Amino acid sequence: MEKKSTKIAYFVALGVFVVLLAILGVTFKDAPIIIEEATTPFAGTFWSLLPPIVAIVLALISKEVYSSLFLGCLVGALLVSNYHPWETLVQLVEGDNGIVTTVSDAGNVAIIVFLVVLGIMVDLMNKTGGSEAFGRWAKKTVKSRSGAQLMTMLLGVLIFIDDYFNCLTVGAVMRPVTESHHISRAKLAYIIDSTAAPVCMIAPVSSWAAAVSGYVNSENVSGIQMFIRQIPWNYYCLLTLLMIVVISLLNIDYGSMLTHEYNAQVKGDLFTTPERPFEGADDYEKAASGKSSVLDLILPVVVLIATCIIGLIYTGGFFDAESEYVGDFMGAFSNASSGSGLAIGSMLALVFTFIYFWLRGAIGFEKSFESVPNGFIQMISPILILTFAWTLCGLTRYGMYSADFVVNAMSGAGDLAKFLPAVIFIIGAAIGFATGTSWGTIGIMAPIVVQVFDFDTQPILCTIGLAAACSGGVMGDHCSPISDTTIMASAGAHCYHLNHVFTQIPYALTVAVVAFVSFIIAGLIQNVVICLIIACALMVATLLVIKAIMAKKHQGIFAEMAEANKVLASQK
Repeated sequence: MEKKSTKIAYFVALGVFVVLLAILGVTFKDAPIIIEEATTPFAGTFWSLLPPIVAIVLALISKEVYSSLFLGCLVGALLVSNYHPWETLVQLVEGDNGIVTTVSDAGNVAIIVFLVVLGIMVDLMNKTGGSEAFGRWAKKTVKSRSGAQLMTMLLGVLIFIDDYFNCLTVGAVMRPVTESHHISRAKLAYIIDSTAAPVCMIAPVSSWAAAVSGYVNSENVSGIQMFIRQIPWNYYCLLTLLMIVVISLLNIDYGSMLTHEYNAQVKGDLFTTPERPFEGADDYEKAASGKSSVLDLILPVVVLIATCIIGLIYTGGFFDAESEYVGDFMGAFSNASSGSGLAIGSMLALVFTFIYFWLRGAIGFEKSFESVPNGFIQMISPILILTFAWTLCGLTRYGMYSADFVVNAMSGAGDLAKFLPAVIFIIGAAIGFATGTSWGTIGIMAPIVVQVFDFDTQPILCTIGLAAACSGGVMGDHCSPISDTTIMASAGAHCYHLNHVFTQIPYALTVAVVAFVSFIIAGLIQNVVICLIIACALMVATLLVIKAIMAKKHQGIFAEMAEANKVLASQK
């Protein structure tokens, strides 16, 4: 019944948009063109925002991002072509901002290459047993529950290149470690999920940095510069990491997670519910001749990070004697072409990884190249999302001149603009939850945000707004049961998926409330250091209040858990 009602709502909304487009075509398409460079009278007007509005509304209803983004692109092409049927198709496919033009752009191709290489490296490391070896080492090294949770977080932070890479690795590595310390699979899944997208969103050398920078490029500031600028304002991602540290050190559990942790610590039941969907599963193949080593995981990741940094500063002119940034690391990094730099770096790391595994005898020559098509397949989904998001951005911004309208509309907002980052955060979270994708959400929101706040006149608010859009997208994706990252985190932890969803939502909502308040404060104060200190203080204070309330409400449960932990520690 729910699916039927969703379909009805979807087609009703689609019908409304079709009627609206028909009315516009009759009443507006012959109006005078207000922007000289434009090809349509809709350019620079409110209707220039119709393509992303269509994408947002349909995505919220259908909870499916691919068709929603495509239909948004189609509406954009229709308006840009001024309702000419054949020209609509041409604009959509091979126009100045069409799909073919977008995909063939050198920077975008570089980002796609980077994603594919990541997929190949993930598959290679899964085949060689490096993750399994690291897990054995960590099991012997970590001595406490807090240490096991912090080790899981540390590994998640280390693997900051890509969230897929993160989820595909951390769970398998840390399952035996957390199991030995009676940490529930729900808690493990939460930590994995919380160090996947949130970490990638604040790491300059990541697939997410490449994607976001592609959405916000302008004449005044590069995409990578904008991405770096938004990091200290990205409250949801930063506070999520802070929350993991605090709850791990202080043993704070609440909501349904408390039940799972009680059962794990007192009863030795890591799952709580009867479902054991991954029981007996083996994620990784054994390395040839038992030659797997911790270095088989660590070394490729370290080399990948190092080579990507080298690739970025190379494209920024660090090694170019004629460049103004020669020998200037930070200047070259800020001036870098993110897509090209990451593609160059990842290719170097991939060559190294192949040679390293061959020389070690961890994998055979022929078997290693099975990872090439497997890696590409793993990245088809993000590549498709990026393609449509790039096209929608181009059609809206450059074909419809939506920036002109938004800037004019917001010019009189005055002090009200200071509250917009908090609103943007909420909208982004709603879209991310409904669609299950951070990339799709940011692809829709980021182009609008950078148009609402002119970087020349409002650089700080523009940065805060972008951070709010990124934070909101990650938060919604973090809670969504249909999110690929959420699903992979459940699989990596061998946790029943709905258990992960229901235990994680109270934790994510706690961070979201603090982040929302922090964005309000940020819009008013606009001082990065002061605002970050306030946000962190609010987060810690909130968790301490929750701990006090839960300790008073469930005194007996926490006493049993403490006693069980003492017994477990004495046995080690």
